[in-house]
Amino acid sequence: MNGTPHGGPPRLYERRDLYDEQATTSIAGNVEEVLSQLGEDPDREGLKKTPERVAKAYQFLTHGYSQDARAILEGALFEEAYDEMILVKDIELYSLCEHHMLPFYGKAHVAYIPDGRIVGLSKIPRTVEVFARRLQVQERLTMQIRDAIDDVLQPLGTAVVIEARHLCMMMRGAEKQNSMTTTSSMSGEFEEHRTRAEFMRLIRATD
Repeated sequence: MNGTPHGGPPRLYERRDLYDEQATTSIAGNVEEVLSQLGEDPDREGLKKTPERVAKAYQFLTHGYSQDARAILEGALFEEAYDEMILVKDIELYSLCEHHMLPFYGKAHVAYIPDGRIVGLSKIPRTVEVFARRLQVQERLTMQIRDAIDDVLQPLGTAVVIEARHLCMMMRGAEKQNSMTTTSSMSGEFEEHRTRAEFMRLIRATD
């Protein structure tokens, strides 16, 4: 991508405002046409730079397509004999519903039981970010996070719960502003009732 502020390509998980100039121009042209079709004047003062802003915003909101969750996780693996649950909860996430391209947002709770290998704690939220910053449905997002951890760490089990609010339900359609959608995906030992119950208790616990 062009426009690198510090020179050189971005690292696997580095957040930078990088925009492909050709994509920006193409998307902006389409946004301008949409504005016209909606009855707006794209040339009026308040909208003159809107197509370019939208083009850059969508590139940022979908930058997960250019990131590799496997590489992020593999970059911080450590041999460790710890074999109890490791939980990272309340991970903020923001994504775009692929059906209407409207945002959904909430929290992810991710746990795994290691089998000889652990991963740096920051890599769990980064893995969530990789898949969230794509056009998504919450159900698939939940499974992709679980599968990435299972694939790289090969733990005794992985658990993912996502709780999110969807603007496609809040702003249009059903217009239910207080609705919350919860999805879960478990593997290995988390499929056992006792382990699953412990995980759910821990994510509901408050300080």
